[in-house]
Amino acid sequence: MRETTSNGGRPMALPGRTLFLLTLALGALGVTGCHHEEGHHEEHGAYPATHPLRRDTDLTQEYVANVHSIQHIELRAMEHGYIQEILVDEGKPVTEGELMFRIMPQLYQAELRKARAEADFAQIGFANTKALRDSDVVSANELALAKAELDKANAELSLAETHLGFTAVYAPFDGIMGRLEVRRGSLVDEGELLTTLADNSQMWVYFNVGEAEYLEYKMAARDGEVTPVKLRLANGQVFEQEGHIDTIAADFNNETGNIAFRASFPNPDGLLRHGETGKIIMTTVLPDALLIPQKATFDLLDKKYVFVVHDEGTVELREIRVSEELPNLYVVESGVTESEVILLEGLRKVRDGDEIEFDYEEPAEVYAHLELHAE
Repeated sequence: MRETTSNGGRPMALPGRTLFLLTLALGALGVTGCHHEEGHHEEHGAYPATHPLRRDTDLTQEYVANVHSIQHIELRAMEHGYIQEILVDEGKPVTEGELMFRIMPQLYQAELRKARAEADFAQIGFANTKALRDSDVVSANELALAKAELDKANAELSLAETHLGFTAVYAPFDGIMGRLEVRRGSLVDEGELLTTLADNSQMWVYFNVGEAEYLEYKMAARDGEVTPVKLRLANGQVFEQEGHIDTIAADFNNETGNIAFRASFPNPDGLLRHGETGKIIMTTVLPDALLIPQKATFDLLDKKYVFVVHDEGTVELREIRVSEELPNLYVVESGVTESEVILLEGLRKVRDGDEIEFDYEEPAEVYAHLELHAE
């Protein structure tokens, strides 16, 4: 141990134990000062609080969708030639069996006349040979050969008639004609696109659903519940006709984790057209759901918490589990009950175990201001 000197000499060397105690004292003084400052923070008034609300609630989800005609085909030329007539216009309705295009038929008409003449010639030859066979002038083989020549000529005639028939293009069903890809006088090859035809009397709307929503839908369908769907159009309006889901794809997309649904919508006024986009609105009922306002929660390390207020005003930090998210609301799976009071505001101003003053507000009034959409 080193000796100390008077104030007039060198600074006194304090013992190690004494120095340690002095440091602790200064630290304690600093801590006391901090608490003293906190004690002078502005005091807050009573905090609003309420109960969770339990009721049947609609869960509405929207999915990006593509609209398709129930039938949408390409009309192509069946024969080579010049377009002689176009008897319909773009975007106009056509009826099944209506003549739409005519390809110049002169060549095929000539081939038909030739084939018919050859068939007539073969018919005469067969008749003569048969008469000779009946008189036992020719053999049975010659008669069979004449019959084969007649059958061949008739087949050629039928083929020529078919080729001539292909020069006229008829509507295969009632629908709306698409864009013209050719004009009168155009030279087209066999298989060349002429136009498209769409049957818009009923529309198929395709949208992709995640695995969780798929399972919820299938479980509800297994219980006999029918989930109707609506279609929000590109202008934000909801299509007046209600649809229903009629098929689901066989496999999930491994890249997106989604599966394709198809909903059918009647389209009596023809408002929907092939290729449109929109959003499918699917609404399911959550029976007896426990609801709390989103503003009554806060996140901490990927978990959600609320403050439960006990009768004496003491607040308790409580972790909750959320099963669904609604506009301004959460559906709570666990962590709080409908009989407990939760803090609505001031969540960042209180701590677990604090004793506060609170003003209780009726749940019906609180949730009405949150624009609750429930049954």
